[in-house]
Amino acid sequence: MTKTRTDSTVPRTCVGRGPFTYSAKIDWARRPAEYSWSEVSGVATDSCDRVYVFNRGEHPVMVFDREGTFLRSWGEGVFARAHGITIGPDDSIYCTDDLDHTVRKFMPDGRLVMTLGTSGKPSDTGATSIDYRTIRHAGLPFYFPTNVALSTAGEIYVADGYGNACVHKFSPTGRLLFSWGDPGNLPGQFHVPHGIAVDRHGAVFVADRENSRIQIFSPTGEFLREWTDIARPCQVAFDARGNLFVAELGYRAGMWPGTFPPAPNATGGRVSVFDPGGALLARWGGGEEPTAPGDFFAPHDLCIDTHGDVYVAEVVMSAGGNRGLVSPECHSLQKFVLQK
Repeated sequence: MTKTRTDSTVPRTCVGRGPFTYSAKIDWARRPAEYSWSEVSGVATDSCDRVYVFNRGEHPVMVFDREGTFLRSWGEGVFARAHGITIGPDDSIYCTDDLDHTVRKFMPDGRLVMTLGTSGKPSDTGATSIDYRTIRHAGLPFYFPTNVALSTAGEIYVADGYGNACVHKFSPTGRLLFSWGDPGNLPGQFHVPHGIAVDRHGAVFVADRENSRIQIFSPTGEFLREWTDIARPCQVAFDARGNLFVAELGYRAGMWPGTFPPAPNATGGRVSVFDPGGALLARWGGGEEPTAPGDFFAPHDLCIDTHGDVYVAEVVMSAGGNRGLVSPECHSLQKFVLQK
């Protein structure tokens, strides 16, 4: 019989405001005692509110029910490095493996059904490392891809971020339709297109992380507008009402060598909620107490379930925890329960 870790006290605190007020739970997911993760890079929920935790450990995909009970794991030995996870309306699962330069599509039981990209072979962008500043030009899929979004028609959008500066659009069967983007900070250009989501009207929202903005495009890649009240966004996700939730890395974690915050008091990691027009509705975190429930060190991914609860994944170690910027005990996954 598998032993499970139990926590006698689960710390909680209230964050957010108004209709976006939540109770924060760290240690929400009850892993088997012999299972661990160094950090959680991605999190997604399926149609039954099962939670898929994509992590950088020996069991890269762990599945829990919404109360935190462990259900199963899969993906052992498959991934070079977990990065992003997206679940489609049919519960198919798209896993982005940045160091392998691939996106894989799985069935809920972990059966592989499609691979985009060539395993272990990056495209030609002139880049010499995972540092986006070495990119010389845009390229074909992929060079350290980051995240996936799906249109209502099943088309697949892939943000190709660290070694490329593109968004690629594929047919539902995996045929490349077209790409857009170049390295830079002008409209339609990117410095790490890291997160991506598609709204109910088909507009494509791209978290242009190192430009600290969200760029919004038509389904054919035309630039429409941008939102800039953002601090290095890593991922974006819509709730059932069309509000956009943003996981922001901020300026206290994951800074590239030679880069600096825009101000001494620049925010740390946080989550922001915007209405469909871009008005700020709620915001919490900021990194003042990054190990405390409800605050963050390195928010990297987030999702919202059908109850309105929010899950936030953090890459604590690779964003600076391995250099002592925060305690190794800092949470890598939090659940925020909507207060109704």
